[in-house]
Amino acid sequence: MTKKRPVGVEEEFLVVDLETRRLTPLAESMLERLPDEGFAAELQRSVVETNSTPMEDLGDVRAEIVRLRQALVSAGEPLGVGVIASGTTPVTGIEGYTFTPGERYEYLSESYRFLAQEQLICGAQVHVEIDDRDVAVLAAQRVEPWLPPLLALSASSPYWMDEDSGYASSRALTWQRWPTAGPLGPFADAAEYDRTAEDLVASGVIEDRGMVYFDLRLSAHVPTVEMRICDSCPLADDVVLLAGLFRALMTREMEAVERGEPPAGEQRLALLRAANWRAARDGLEGDLLSPVTSRPEPAPRLITWMLEELRPTLEKLGDWEIVSELADAALRRGSSASRQRGAHAVSGKPEDAVDLLLAETRQR
Repeated sequence: MTKKRPVGVEEEFLVVDLETRRLTPLAESMLERLPDEGFAAELQRSVVETNSTPMEDLGDVRAEIVRLRQALVSAGEPLGVGVIASGTTPVTGIEGYTFTPGERYEYLSESYRFLAQEQLICGAQVHVEIDDRDVAVLAAQRVEPWLPPLLALSASSPYWMDEDSGYASSRALTWQRWPTAGPLGPFADAAEYDRTAEDLVASGVIEDRGMVYFDLRLSAHVPTVEMRICDSCPLADDVVLLAGLFRALMTREMEAVERGEPPAGEQRLALLRAANWRAARDGLEGDLLSPVTSRPEPAPRLITWMLEELRPTLEKLGDWEIVSELADAALRRGSSASRQRGAHAVSGKPEDAVDLLLAETRQR
């Protein structure tokens, strides 16, 4: 019987001044107005994070995401600030480049210099519960070829340093500069994964295992696997879609590993990187590389095909109806990157793209 595994979501938000629409270093002031559980600071003082309670039902996941977002909105309004869930912001402002105090953040600033200074990017991470770490690490590697469509669905960062980057997800490219970011493995089992993580720490390149930033990573403390490839999404529905798709992918591949079936997706590192780059460049508005053939296909057609491939698993999980409806809506809307560019183009003012993000982020 297919197990319906709890999923949790971490979301990062940029804090913006509601008058100027520029980034503002008031995340700590917002956090003072919020409970400790579910909310956290980040490296930059213009970024705040939420952490949802893991839940099985996707409707409950959505309600929790909205609850945490509304709490952020309520905490920010008396301070004259709002939050936007996007990979980057169309309007930056020098005020946004301020590090959060603390020993860990000082280490990051001193060790990684401009990588840390330019870490004004936000992602959405999804955690899925696992039973067996050996099975999970093998399944995660089989899931990797299917991640670029999820990156395309999330693409919300067309702007970098106040300019159009030419990419749907500039965040994805910026994130890849970190020394441990990128595809997972290859690993034969969880022990090899753990040895590699410990060797990375021993090398001095990273300080601890929390800085292992693979696109998919196993937690060292709790029985979960985490997807880290996606941009923050302004619409809560898109986050739920990502959670549903990722859970289905992990469920399908863990069951396939247990049955001894060969992987269906293309797992060569060069092609994985190429597929991720293509998704970051074009989002939903161009071609994606097929996870099976690595040949280009229009994004909507490929994602529709992927849904049909996942349909048996989604139906066993009871998620087919909600995931298919959310996917259809996402494909009709187009990517957040495209919507932001559209809002900017109408008036010629990047602040209008920020207003769009503010409105979408606070939707219930």
